[in-house]
Amino acid sequence: MLPGHEPPCEGLEVLEPRDVPLGGPRAMTVRRTLPQKQRSLIGAWCFADHYGPDDVSSSGGMDVPPHPHIGLQTVSWLFTGEIEHRDTLGTHELVRPGEVNLMTGGYGIAHSEVSTPDTTTLHGAQLWVALPEANRNAPKAFQHHAPTPLRVDGATVSVFLGSLAGDTSPVETFTPLLGAEVTVDAGATTTLELDPAYEHGILVDSDGVTVNGHAVGPGAMAYLPVGVPTLTLRAGDRPGRVLVLGGEPFEEDIVMWWNFVGRSHEDIATAREEWMAHSERFGEVEGYAGDVQHLPAPALPGVRIRPRTKPSGQTSGS
Repeated sequence: MLPGHEPPCEGLEVLEPRDVPLGGPRAMTVRRTLPQKQRSLIGAWCFADHYGPDDVSSSGGMDVPPHPHIGLQTVSWLFTGEIEHRDTLGTHELVRPGEVNLMTGGYGIAHSEVSTPDTTTLHGAQLWVALPEANRNAPKAFQHHAPTPLRVDGATVSVFLGSLAGDTSPVETFTPLLGAEVTVDAGATTTLELDPAYEHGILVDSDGVTVNGHAVGPGAMAYLPVGVPTLTLRAGDRPGRVLVLGGEPFEEDIVMWWNFVGRSHEDIATAREEWMAHSERFGEVEGYAGDVQHLPAPALPGVRIRPRTKPSGQTSGS
Protein backbone atom coordinates (compact mmCIF):
# COMPACT_ATOMS: atom_id res chain seq x y z
CA MET A 1 0.00 0.00 0.00
CA LEU A 2 1.35 3.43 -0.94
CA PRO A 3 2.45 5.79 1.85
CA GLY A 4 -0.35 8.18 2.73
CA HIS A 5 -3.04 5.57 2.01
CA GLU A 6 -2.90 3.57 5.24
CA PRO A 7 -6.20 1.91 6.16
CA PRO A 8 -7.87 3.49 9.21
CA CYS A 9 -7.08 1.68 12.45
CA GLU A 10 -10.01 -0.20 13.99
CA GLY A 11 -10.72 1.00 17.52
CA LEU A 12 -8.78 4.26 17.21
CA GLU A 13 -10.36 7.11 19.19
CA VAL A 14 -9.41 10.78 19.09
CA LEU A 15 -9.35 12.44 22.51
CA GLU A 16 -9.78 16.19 22.09
CA PRO A 17 -8.07 18.43 24.65
CA ARG A 18 -9.68 21.00 26.90
CA ASP A 19 -8.00 24.26 27.89
CA VAL A 20 -7.09 24.54 31.58
CA PRO A 21 -5.44 27.54 33.32
CA LEU A 22 -2.41 26.51 35.35
CA GLY A 23 -1.41 28.57 38.36
CA GLY A 24 -2.91 31.87 39.45
CA PRO A 25 -4.06 35.09 37.76
CA ARG A 26 -1.22 35.07 35.19
CA ALA A 27 -1.85 31.42 34.48
CA MET A 28 -0.42 29.53 31.56
CA THR A 29 -3.07 27.74 29.56
CA VAL A 30 -2.45 24.03 29.04
CA ARG A 31 -4.29 21.53 26.84
CA ARG A 32 -5.41 18.51 28.89
CA THR A 33 -6.21 15.19 27.19
CA LEU A 34 -6.08 12.95 30.27
CA PRO A 35 -8.14 12.41 32.32
CA GLN A 36 -11.47 13.05 30.65
CA LYS A 37 -14.94 11.57 30.67
CA GLN A 38 -14.25 9.48 27.57
CA ARG A 39 -11.10 7.87 29.00
CA SER A 40 -9.33 8.21 32.36
CA LEU A 41 -6.18 6.14 31.83
CA ILE A 42 -3.99 4.77 29.05
CA GLY A 43 -1.95 2.06 30.70
CA ALA A 44 -0.95 3.70 33.98
CA TRP A 45 -0.78 7.14 32.34
CA CYS A 46 -3.47 9.10 34.18
CA PHE A 47 -2.74 12.74 33.35
CA ALA A 48 -1.44 14.58 30.27
CA ASP A 49 -1.01 18.35 29.92
CA HIS A 50 0.44 19.73 26.68
CA TYR A 51 1.47 23.40 26.54
CA GLY A 52 3.01 25.90 24.15
CA PRO A 53 4.77 27.05 22.22
CA ASP A 54 4.16 30.09 24.44
CA ASP A 55 6.15 33.31 24.37
CA VAL A 56 6.87 33.72 28.07
CA SER A 57 9.55 36.39 27.77
CA SER A 58 7.10 38.99 29.13
CA SER A 59 4.31 36.92 30.70
CA GLY A 60 6.48 35.34 33.38
CA GLY A 61 6.11 31.77 32.15
CA MET A 62 5.67 28.84 34.52
CA ASP A 63 5.83 29.48 38.25
CA VAL A 64 4.23 26.69 40.29
CA PRO A 65 4.92 27.02 44.05
CA PRO A 66 5.75 24.01 46.24
CA HIS A 67 2.85 21.57 46.04
CA PRO A 68 2.37 17.91 47.05
CA HIS A 69 1.82 14.58 45.30
CA ILE A 70 0.91 11.07 46.46
CA GLY A 71 0.40 7.79 44.62
CA LEU A 72 1.97 8.79 41.32
CA GLN A 73 5.08 9.55 39.30
CA THR A 74 5.46 12.87 37.45
CA VAL A 75 7.12 12.82 34.02
CA SER A 76 8.36 16.14 32.61
CA TRP A 77 9.34 16.44 28.92
CA LEU A 78 10.18 19.65 27.07
CA PHE A 79 10.42 20.57 23.39
CA THR A 80 11.58 24.17 24.00
CA GLY A 81 12.63 26.16 27.05
CA GLU A 82 13.95 25.20 30.47
CA ILE A 83 12.29 24.57 33.85
CA GLU A 84 13.92 24.55 37.29
CA HIS A 85 12.77 21.67 39.50
CA ARG A 86 13.21 21.56 43.29
CA ASP A 87 11.78 18.91 45.59
CA THR A 88 11.75 17.75 49.20
CA LEU A 89 14.51 15.22 48.54
CA GLY A 90 16.78 18.22 48.05
CA THR A 91 16.87 17.68 44.29
CA HIS A 92 17.70 20.76 42.22
CA GLU A 93 17.55 19.85 38.52
CA LEU A 94 16.81 21.54 35.22
CA VAL A 95 14.29 20.11 32.78
CA ARG A 96 15.69 20.65 29.27
CA PRO A 97 14.47 19.64 25.82
CA GLY A 98 15.13 15.98 25.12
CA GLU A 99 15.77 15.11 28.79
CA VAL A 100 13.26 13.42 31.07
CA ASN A 101 12.74 14.15 34.75
CA LEU A 102 10.77 11.48 36.59
CA MET A 103 9.78 12.07 40.21
CA THR A 104 8.18 9.42 42.40
CA GLY A 105 5.67 10.78 44.88
CA GLY A 106 4.46 7.54 46.40
CA TYR A 107 3.77 8.07 50.11
CA GLY A 108 4.37 11.80 49.67
CA ILE A 109 6.62 14.40 48.06
CA ALA A 110 6.45 18.10 47.21
CA HIS A 111 8.14 20.11 44.47
CA SER A 112 8.19 23.45 42.66
CA GLU A 113 8.48 24.16 38.92
CA VAL A 114 9.69 27.49 37.53
CA SER A 115 10.71 28.38 33.98
CA THR A 116 14.21 29.87 33.96
CA PRO A 117 14.87 33.60 33.30
CA ASP A 118 16.54 32.82 29.97
CA THR A 119 13.48 30.94 28.68
CA THR A 120 11.62 32.92 26.02
CA THR A 121 9.50 30.10 24.56
CA LEU A 122 8.03 27.30 26.68
CA HIS A 123 6.72 24.17 24.99
CA GLY A 124 6.34 20.67 26.38
CA ALA A 125 4.26 18.17 28.32
CA GLN A 126 3.60 17.33 31.96
CA LEU A 127 2.52 13.72 32.49
CA TRP A 128 1.52 11.58 35.47
CA VAL A 129 1.66 7.84 36.01
CA ALA A 130 -0.56 6.13 38.60
CA LEU A 131 1.29 3.78 40.94
CA PRO A 132 -0.11 0.27 41.49
CA GLU A 133 -1.43 -0.75 44.90
CA ALA A 134 1.75 -2.64 45.80
CA ASN A 135 3.89 0.48 45.26
CA ARG A 136 1.60 3.44 45.83
CA ASN A 137 3.32 4.25 49.13
CA ALA A 138 6.81 3.91 47.67
CA PRO A 139 9.43 6.29 49.07
CA LYS A 140 10.02 9.57 47.27
CA ALA A 141 12.61 9.38 44.49
CA PHE A 142 13.93 11.28 41.46
CA GLN A 143 15.46 10.14 38.15
CA HIS A 144 16.94 12.11 35.26
CA HIS A 145 17.82 10.72 31.82
CA ALA A 146 18.90 12.17 28.49
CA PRO A 147 18.12 9.58 25.78
CA THR A 148 20.22 9.45 22.62
CA PRO A 149 17.98 10.16 19.59
CA LEU A 150 18.01 7.48 16.89
CA ARG A 151 17.02 7.57 13.25
CA VAL A 152 14.34 5.12 12.06
CA ASP A 153 12.96 5.23 8.49
CA GLY A 154 12.49 8.96 8.05
CA ALA A 155 11.94 9.72 11.73
CA THR A 156 13.90 10.61 14.85
CA VAL A 157 12.98 8.66 17.99
CA SER A 158 13.90 9.48 21.61
CA VAL A 159 12.81 6.82 24.10
CA PHE A 160 12.52 8.19 27.64
CA LEU A 161 10.54 5.31 29.22
CA GLY A 162 10.32 1.65 28.25
CA SER A 163 11.33 0.29 24.82
CA LEU A 164 10.67 1.29 21.22
CA ALA A 165 12.52 0.90 17.91
CA GLY A 166 15.20 -1.27 19.53
CA ASP A 167 16.07 1.25 22.23
CA THR A 168 15.35 0.92 25.97
CA SER A 169 15.37 3.61 28.64
CA PRO A 170 17.09 2.89 31.98
CA VAL A 171 14.46 4.91 33.90
CA GLU A 172 12.62 2.67 36.37
CA THR A 173 8.83 2.52 36.58
CA PHE A 174 6.45 0.36 38.63
CA THR A 175 4.30 -0.87 35.73
CA PRO A 176 5.26 -1.68 32.11
CA LEU A 177 5.24 1.66 30.28
CA LEU A 178 6.36 3.38 27.09
CA GLY A 179 7.20 7.03 26.61
CA ALA A 180 8.90 8.36 23.47
CA GLU A 181 9.14 11.45 21.29
CA VAL A 182 8.91 10.72 17.55
CA THR A 183 9.51 13.41 14.91
CA VAL A 184 8.72 12.40 11.33
CA ASP A 185 10.50 14.21 8.48
CA ALA A 186 8.38 16.50 6.30
CA GLY A 187 6.45 14.41 3.77
CA ALA A 188 7.72 11.13 5.23
CA THR A 189 5.91 8.08 6.58
CA THR A 190 7.35 5.82 9.27
CA THR A 191 6.04 2.61 10.85
CA LEU A 192 7.09 1.44 14.32
CA GLU A 193 6.36 -1.90 15.93
CA LEU A 194 4.27 -1.67 19.10
CA ASP A 195 3.87 -4.08 21.99
CA PRO A 196 0.38 -5.52 21.29
CA ALA A 197 -0.12 -6.08 25.04
CA TYR A 198 -0.10 -2.29 25.51
CA GLU A 199 -2.72 0.32 24.82
CA HIS A 200 -1.26 3.56 23.47
CA GLY A 201 -1.93 7.26 23.37
CA ILE A 202 -0.35 9.32 20.58
CA LEU A 203 -0.21 12.96 21.71
CA VAL A 204 0.15 15.11 18.58
CA ASP A 205 2.22 18.29 18.74
CA SER A 206 2.20 19.39 15.08
CA ASP A 207 -0.14 20.19 12.20
CA GLY A 208 -0.58 17.71 9.37
CA VAL A 209 0.03 14.47 11.28
CA THR A 210 -1.76 11.24 10.38
CA VAL A 211 -1.87 8.41 12.94
CA ASN A 212 -2.66 4.96 11.50
CA GLY A 213 -4.70 6.50 8.71
CA HIS A 214 -6.47 9.15 10.83
CA ALA A 215 -5.70 12.88 10.67
CA VAL A 216 -5.22 14.06 14.26
CA GLY A 217 -4.96 17.76 15.07
CA PRO A 218 -2.29 19.36 17.27
CA GLY A 219 -3.04 18.99 20.98
CA ALA A 220 -5.29 15.97 20.48
CA MET A 221 -4.44 12.40 21.42
CA ALA A 222 -5.11 9.29 19.34
CA TYR A 223 -5.98 6.24 21.44
CA LEU A 224 -4.92 2.81 20.12
CA PRO A 225 -6.41 -0.20 21.94
CA VAL A 226 -4.60 -3.37 23.01
CA GLY A 227 -3.76 -5.59 20.06
CA VAL A 228 -2.64 -2.91 17.59
CA PRO A 229 0.77 -4.19 16.36
CA THR A 230 2.16 -1.12 14.57
CA LEU A 231 2.10 2.66 14.63
CA THR A 232 2.22 4.41 11.24
CA LEU A 233 2.88 8.15 11.35
CA ARG A 234 2.77 10.41 8.33
CA ALA A 235 3.87 14.07 8.28
CA GLY A 236 2.61 16.81 5.98
CA ASP A 237 4.61 19.66 4.50
CA ARG A 238 6.47 20.17 7.77
CA PRO A 239 8.00 17.72 10.24
CA GLY A 240 5.42 16.05 12.46
CA ARG A 241 6.10 15.51 16.15
CA VAL A 242 4.22 13.27 18.60
CA LEU A 243 4.64 11.75 22.03
CA VAL A 244 3.95 8.02 22.14
CA LEU A 245 2.62 6.91 25.54
CA GLY A 246 1.75 3.29 26.25
CA GLY A 247 1.34 0.64 28.88
CA GLU A 248 -0.44 -2.51 29.93
CA PRO A 249 -4.05 -1.75 30.93
CA PHE A 250 -4.14 -0.59 34.54
CA GLU A 251 -6.54 -2.96 36.31
CA GLU A 252 -7.13 -0.92 39.47
CA ASP A 253 -9.65 1.75 40.38
CA ILE A 254 -8.07 5.06 41.34
CA VAL A 255 -9.36 8.22 42.96
CA MET A 256 -7.82 11.42 41.57
CA TRP A 257 -8.24 14.85 43.15
CA TRP A 258 -5.99 17.90 42.89
CA ASN A 259 -2.42 16.53 42.92
CA PHE A 260 -3.24 13.23 44.61
CA VAL A 261 -3.90 9.69 43.36
CA GLY A 262 -5.41 7.36 45.97
CA ARG A 263 -7.88 4.52 46.27
CA SER A 264 -10.53 6.16 48.45
CA HIS A 265 -11.96 9.48 49.56
CA GLU A 266 -10.22 8.92 52.90
CA ASP A 267 -6.81 8.62 51.20
CA ILE A 268 -7.33 12.02 49.60
CA ALA A 269 -8.74 13.71 52.71
CA THR A 270 -5.85 12.47 54.87
CA ALA A 271 -3.22 13.62 52.37
CA ARG A 272 -4.84 17.05 52.15
CA GLU A 273 -4.99 17.41 55.92
CA GLU A 274 -1.35 16.41 56.34
CA TRP A 275 -0.19 18.75 53.57
CA MET A 276 -2.02 21.68 55.12
CA ALA A 277 -0.48 20.80 58.51
CA HIS A 278 3.05 20.88 57.00
CA SER A 279 3.48 17.20 57.84
CA GLU A 280 6.87 15.51 57.58
CA ARG A 281 5.14 13.16 55.14
CA PHE A 282 5.79 15.74 52.39
CA GLY A 283 8.71 17.74 53.76
CA GLU A 284 9.67 21.25 52.71
CA VAL A 285 11.05 22.51 49.39
CA GLU A 286 14.23 24.55 49.88
CA GLY A 287 15.35 27.31 47.53
CA TYR A 288 12.06 28.29 45.88
CA ALA A 289 12.16 32.10 45.47
CA GLY A 290 8.44 32.84 45.11
CA ASP A 291 6.16 34.45 47.66
CA VAL A 292 4.00 31.34 48.23
CA GLN A 293 6.17 28.71 49.89
CA HIS A 294 3.39 26.17 50.50
CA LEU A 295 0.57 26.12 47.94
CA PRO A 296 -2.76 25.82 49.81
CA ALA A 297 -4.93 22.87 48.84
CA PRO A 298 -8.44 23.65 47.61
CA ALA A 299 -11.40 22.71 49.77
CA LEU A 300 -12.63 19.17 49.44
CA PRO A 301 -15.90 18.78 47.53
CA GLY A 302 -19.07 18.43 49.55
CA VAL A 303 -19.57 14.87 48.32
CA ARG A 304 -17.41 11.76 48.48
CA ILE A 305 -14.75 11.59 45.78
CA ARG A 306 -15.39 8.45 43.77
CA PRO A 307 -13.14 6.35 41.55
CA ARG A 308 -12.79 7.30 37.91
CA THR A 309 -15.59 5.73 35.90
CA LYS A 310 -14.70 3.53 32.94
CA PRO A 311 -16.41 3.43 29.56
CA SER A 312 -18.96 0.62 29.32
CA GLY A 313 -17.54 -2.65 28.08
CA GLN A 314 -13.90 -1.70 28.68
CA THR A 315 -11.44 -2.95 31.26
CA SER A 316 -10.57 -0.86 34.30
CA GLY A 317 -7.36 0.20 32.60
CA SER A 318 -9.24 1.82 29.73
